[in-house]
Amino acid sequence: MINLSAGILIALWMYILGVQFPILWGFIAFLLHYIPNIGAIISAIPASLLALVQIGMSKALLVILGNLIVGFIIGNVIEPRLMGRKLGLSTLVVFLSLIFWGNLLGLVGAIICIPLTMTLKFACESNENLRWIANFLVLNFPRIYL
Repeated sequence: MINLSAGILIALWMYILGVQFPILWGFIAFLLHYIPNIGAIISAIPASLLALVQIGMSKALLVILGNLIVGFIIGNVIEPRLMGRKLGLSTLVVFLSLIFWGNLLGLVGAIICIPLTMTLKFACESNENLRWIANFLVLNFPRIYL
């Protein structure tokens, strides 16, 4: 649902700016937001290039700005809170799993890094000798509020 809302917001933003094929850019944003942290950046590149060619530099910068704002709010505010509550994974573990599975399996690993990490967590929880790994995966570091 989070990625669907990101796709809808991006499609609406593209429609407002007058970029061609707004539904396509929303669908691409929906798919690429499954890649934590960098999916929003990747989805902004082709849409901003089309806006640059079609409309001009000012609208292309607005396309980039809109994609970055949606990606930042969803990726850094909404998703970590929901993943921490619903999945029991810390934000650091989500980011490290993206790096690990992405390097190991490439783009496919980056897309399915959360399900793979959850599988690893469940496997480690069921074995008494490996339970410390599962506890490490859910470790939430204390937050410092300034």
